[in-house]
Amino acid sequence: MIFTVDVGNTNIVLGVFDGDRLVLMARVATESQRTEDEYAVTFNELLGLNGITRDGFEGAVISSVVPQLIIPLKNAVKKLFGVKALIVGPGIRTGLNIRLDDPAVLGADLVCGAVGALCRYKAPLIIFDFGTATTISGIDKSGAFLGGSIVPGINVSLRALSSSAAQLRDINTDAGEIMAIGTNTIDCMRSGVILGNASMVDGMIARYRDELGQDASVIATGGLAASIVPYCKTDGIIIDEDLLLDGMLAIYHKNCQG
Repeated sequence: MIFTVDVGNTNIVLGVFDGDRLVLMARVATESQRTEDEYAVTFNELLGLNGITRDGFEGAVISSVVPQLIIPLKNAVKKLFGVKALIVGPGIRTGLNIRLDDPAVLGADLVCGAVGALCRYKAPLIIFDFGTATTISGIDKSGAFLGGSIVPGINVSLRALSSSAAQLRDINTDAGEIMAIGTNTIDCMRSGVILGNASMVDGMIARYRDELGQDASVIATGGLAASIVPYCKTDGIIIDEDLLLDGMLAIYHKNCQG
């Protein structure tokens, strides 16, 4: 089995693969002050809750956008499974043709998402990752990663709005029907955040397709994808919750087979 650890700014997504089959996906809060021992205990408890023992793990791979957590998590994995985790970063084989001005600056999460998408879907591709930030990636018909966009994430926008305006407060993005024309403060905020982001997605898809020159397939991933995609007017957007984990597994195999 292979253990995958995808570290975002808000959540850490854990995966356990038995061969190519994902048998466990779990989320824990990202806490940069936690020690390797605390993470090892948390991971062990999650495995136990799902009936998975520490025996039989042949490898692990870590992707992180929080640099200070790489060493603690690497050590936690070593303590749990006795294996050295592969770290997604410059110098490892990904098979991805990155055409940025400086390919080394591309985040590990975007690399894993692009690799996962190319394993499952035919290019050209537009990938939306709804996390702390909403990122958009453009992949051309040859499979090359051309670049992308970064948009403030849904929860980041909500917190900024609530903290900056005394009469506005946090809202539940998943509750009830959403109308464009809100008739109270909460409904107005939900309209702006949910329908506004859905409209952004529709608009950016059109612009990306114009630049790619084709009707690229659209893939959405990340914890908040299911809150936005149902309100988009673009047909055929695919929600793929496992996208980054699949990319991490593919990268592991490219570097560690044999």
